[in-house]
Amino acid sequence: MSTSAWGLLALFLVVLLVTAWPLGIWLARISTGQLPGWILKMETPLYRLAGTAVDRSMNWSQYAFALLAFNILGVLVVYLLQRWQAWLPLNPAGMAAVSADSAFNTAISFVSNTNWQGYGGESTMSYFTQMLALAVQNFLSAATGIAVVFALFRGFAAKSTGIIGNFWVDITRITAWVLLPLSVVFAVFLAGQGVVQNFDAYQEVTTLEINSYQLPKKGADGQALKDEKGNPVMEDIKADKQTLAMGPVASQEAIKMIGTNGGGFFNANSAHPYENPNALTNFLQMLAIFLIPAALCFAFGRAVGDIRQGWAVLAAMTVLFVLAVFTITTRCFPLWAWTSPAARCKLVATWKARKRVLASTHPPCLRSSPRQHLAAR
Repeated sequence: MSTSAWGLLALFLVVLLVTAWPLGIWLARISTGQLPGWILKMETPLYRLAGTAVDRSMNWSQYAFALLAFNILGVLVVYLLQRWQAWLPLNPAGMAAVSADSAFNTAISFVSNTNWQGYGGESTMSYFTQMLALAVQNFLSAATGIAVVFALFRGFAAKSTGIIGNFWVDITRITAWVLLPLSVVFAVFLAGQGVVQNFDAYQEVTTLEINSYQLPKKGADGQALKDEKGNPVMEDIKADKQTLAMGPVASQEAIKMIGTNGGGFFNANSAHPYENPNALTNFLQMLAIFLIPAALCFAFGRAVGDIRQGWAVLAAMTVLFVLAVFTITTRCFPLWAWTSPAARCKLVATWKARKRVLASTHPPCLRSSPRQHLAAR
């Protein structure tokens, strides 16, 4: 790694510590119920409506049952919304219902915070499904994971009492007072940087380059024509139009990163200009995905009454992270390949050749920001 790379890594870790420390204090206060009076007053009607109360604690089996019941209901809702999306609103592209197997796989993965996506988001899911099923579950699955961590904190602190809090209270507070405020602020920032956030229909734009390719020519019967040797007859095609997906991307991108979810609106893990248009958004998205895990280390130290334990956990995580970054970013090649000068030259040449091929074949719409494409229409 170069000096500038080490400097950037150091800057990242410093910014992470500065932001994670106050968030860790806030998470510790939430886990122990030490909240301002106005928040407690706002919450009371919600808990009464749900048939529970702040002081109604659970043992581990009750907590686990509530968690499982809540997430089984989440699987059902996400599955049905995908299966019914053809008849639901906010579907300007006319997306058909998601197949049963894909809908089930998506429902299970999003509820479990795995977020495995076996589909192209912009070509499969309507805006309604993206928001009400996937984005909502990004909040709830992340909140469920943090609630389990809170229960673990209390288990260490309470020792033999067996009382680990109230799942319904935990998931409400985590969603309302941690995930939602952070996501709103981050979504507004991303939208300001050019990440798409609208309900517009997909846009057809003129590309900066004319793409030429060949396709088999078809006859009047719709079948491919063949020459006397049986080979398909090819015809030249030139395309100067491209359909650009729109949608509520920034709002989903924010909770995707903060909640350590994967995939995203375009199923590209932020490697898409409509989700991550510049270096600043890339830096802050990396920060966002580390923020809550780092903050939970500080929260753990405060919850168990020993800050040193929180620092010890964070130090172990940081060492593993730095070692992984060093290994992975050593020019993206295995370390053994650098023992030979000839091997180094060959690998560098191969890497540069691949970069040239990617640059020549990359769609023009991915070379600049969404605003530039729409302005060039």
